[in-house]
Amino acid sequence: MFKAFFKSRQWFFWAYGGAVILLFALFIQVELTVKINEWYGGFYNILQKATEHEVSELWLEMEKFARIAFPYVLIATITSYFTRIYAFKWREAMTFSYVDKWQKVDEEVEGASQRIQEDIYRFARIFESLGLQVIRAIMTLLAFLPILWGLSSGVDIDFIKDIPGSLVWVALIVSLGGLIISWFVGIKLPGLEYNNQKVEAAFRKELVYAEDDKINYGKTETLVELFIGLKFNYNRLFLHYGYFDIWVNFFEQLMIIVPYLIMGPGLFTGLITLGVLVQVSNAFSKVRESFSIFIANWTTITELRSIHKRLREFESNIGY
Repeated sequence: MFKAFFKSRQWFFWAYGGAVILLFALFIQVELTVKINEWYGGFYNILQKATEHEVSELWLEMEKFARIAFPYVLIATITSYFTRIYAFKWREAMTFSYVDKWQKVDEEVEGASQRIQEDIYRFARIFESLGLQVIRAIMTLLAFLPILWGLSSGVDIDFIKDIPGSLVWVALIVSLGGLIISWFVGIKLPGLEYNNQKVEAAFRKELVYAEDDKINYGKTETLVELFIGLKFNYNRLFLHYGYFDIWVNFFEQLMIIVPYLIMGPGLFTGLITLGVLVQVSNAFSKVRESFSIFIANWTTITELRSIHKRLREFESNIGY
């Protein structure tokens, strides 16, 4: 999987040159999000005491926002486009690397067509999305942790206000707690996804054979039997995803109000301004989302683990 792209002379410049370009683009995006966070502070402080300011100050703040937001939109769009190209190049490298080995194997390899076409495609597609998110999360943490640490001085809750960087510790604790609970709640999902692909492959294989030979393949009773197995596995999968979704949705909604629960009292005592409160909310959400990147993408990670397992088996079968 990785060797075909990152250890190949043919793909060296795409693998490493493209990675450098993506890292630089993500760095610029994170820096711009920091600028937007700083803008929140000044903008909402003006709104809090609007009668003490001129309306021209509002338009000036809007102009500042536009100077940050428009470059962000442009860079993010270009980054997304380039990431798709990068992922497709990775897929191309894997495809022909696998094909070369597969063609030299004499015995039949079960599900070879699905591994080469579908699983490689899905592997590249997930890395296009998940890989970029993980790198962005790391960069966001590096940028926003100092900000959130400094803003922790505005905490006015007795049992945590004397703890340095209390907001950072709260974000870390709730994220790790959420991750641990998510792991237990979704512990059966990878195995179910793996089994699901096996029954899907059997059903698809029967249909493919039936395209060329409808007399011996594609009989109704055979398809019904295969589909019953498919339905049974999907019902189990939907059930487990159901209670996992309950937990994730509850966790996400709870995290929206956490910064307000912590910082809200300081607003009423005059310790902080509205601008600081909004700035904290934004910084806390950035840090918490970065810490919780695996919770937010748990189903995607489950799918990736299943694909990785199948591709590893395929590599073993073709002597890769």
